[in-house]
Amino acid sequence: MLTKYLFVFFISMVPIIELRGAIPYGVAFGLPLWSTYIVAIIGNMLPVPFIYLFARKLLVWGKDKPVIGKFFTFCLEKGEKGGRKLQASAGQGLFIALLLFVGIPLPGTGAWTGTLAASLLDMGFKKSALACMGGVLLAGVIMGVLSLLGVSAFGAIAA
Repeated sequence: MLTKYLFVFFISMVPIIELRGAIPYGVAFGLPLWSTYIVAIIGNMLPVPFIYLFARKLLVWGKDKPVIGKFFTFCLEKGEKGGRKLQASAGQGLFIALLLFVGIPLPGTGAWTGTLAASLLDMGFKKSALACMGGVLLAGVIMGVLSLLGVSAFGAIAA
């Protein structure tokens, strides 16, 4: 059982998959939803401070390097453009916009992308971490409900 929880923890740390993949994994393999939810949230939030503090610096550092420069420049420009667009449309509601961006479990959204966007927008660590935490909690609830419905539907079909 500990191995399954470790898988949930590490899956929730992987970019793009994050908690959106970890919770269905835990529920599908018979782990209780509440403990899976908590482990997935901890795993999903653990990288947030490192992303906020170092991702932008890494991208700026690598943008003029021979092999990775074009990709890093693309990431910086894309993030800054997306950040400006989000800020322009959200106005004073940037906190809520970031929370919803992280919280709605769609491909390309999540704590990794949201934290990077917040750092590129110079949103402030505390505010961005709280918005990401709220979004991760929301995404966890959505994925928990969907996972339970999916497991229940699968069980009904199999029976």
